[in-house]
Amino acid sequence: MTGPAEKPFFEKACLIGVGLEGGSLALNLRKHGMAGRIVGVARRPESLARILELGLADEATDDVKAAVRDADLVVFCTPVGAYAALADQVSGCFKEGAIVSDVGSVKQTAIRDLGPAIPDNVHFVPGHPIAGTEHSGPDAAFLELFEDRYIILTPPPGTDEEAVAKMKALWEACGSLVEIMDAAHHDKVLGITSHLPHLIAYTIVATAADLEETTRQEVIRYSASGFRDFTRIAASDPVMWRDIFLNNREAVLEILQRFTEDLTALQRAIRWGEGETLEKVFTRTREIRRGVIELHQAGTFDTREKKD
Repeated sequence: MTGPAEKPFFEKACLIGVGLEGGSLALNLRKHGMAGRIVGVARRPESLARILELGLADEATDDVKAAVRDADLVVFCTPVGAYAALADQVSGCFKEGAIVSDVGSVKQTAIRDLGPAIPDNVHFVPGHPIAGTEHSGPDAAFLELFEDRYIILTPPPGTDEEAVAKMKALWEACGSLVEIMDAAHHDKVLGITSHLPHLIAYTIVATAADLEETTRQEVIRYSASGFRDFTRIAASDPVMWRDIFLNNREAVLEILQRFTEDLTALQRAIRWGEGETLEKVFTRTREIRRGVIELHQAGTFDTREKKD
């Protein structure tokens, strides 16, 4: 991780939404001297007060138009379902030469909903930090969230190369590993690595919740590590994940169909006692886990639990 910048990357940075990711980005902008002034945008008075109490921003406001004006960097850190309405509000407010980005998990939605509001003299560099916990809100923010995590940038064709380089340098200063990717490809990859696992976790925990009261309490009391991991994932922000599934529905449904077919094959192997088939699948999946560990993406670098 780099030290403080000699000169701020941005004189004024505006973060629309200052929860886990927006707040953690704010901490990094301040720690590494990347912004001269940070303005945070939130809707609720208690959130605005807490943002200031935690030192996540120099100013906190619910006036998104005023916050965006004169900002050299604007980052949308809300659920992707809010992008279209926010874009309508801030259209015409961006400073010439500013960089606009986001942290959403569905990049085609970011380009579709935010892109039309961004004029030619403003640079649009969508991004997605593959980092998070099940916690949300300003109090969930912490400096190390992005350390050794991948950040995927999905600039549309023709995006200014200097703007892309500047965002790459920003995330590298946060300790992130930066990749450039096509938005559609990103959405398909994340449909496999993040969105489908969350859907499965929500389903498993919901199934447990529908059991008879006595059985349900036993499931909770005797939770093994596997079920505990599912409950952690299933505790993620419901609004954020509602928006992810609705906005990446094509990729999720495609991967879900493939998963259903594979699950049916395993069901058949169990029914007919095909131990060799089961062992072959489990051996292959064990190798995937080893690959995750070798790439330092196992989430063990911090005492807080991490997830994609």
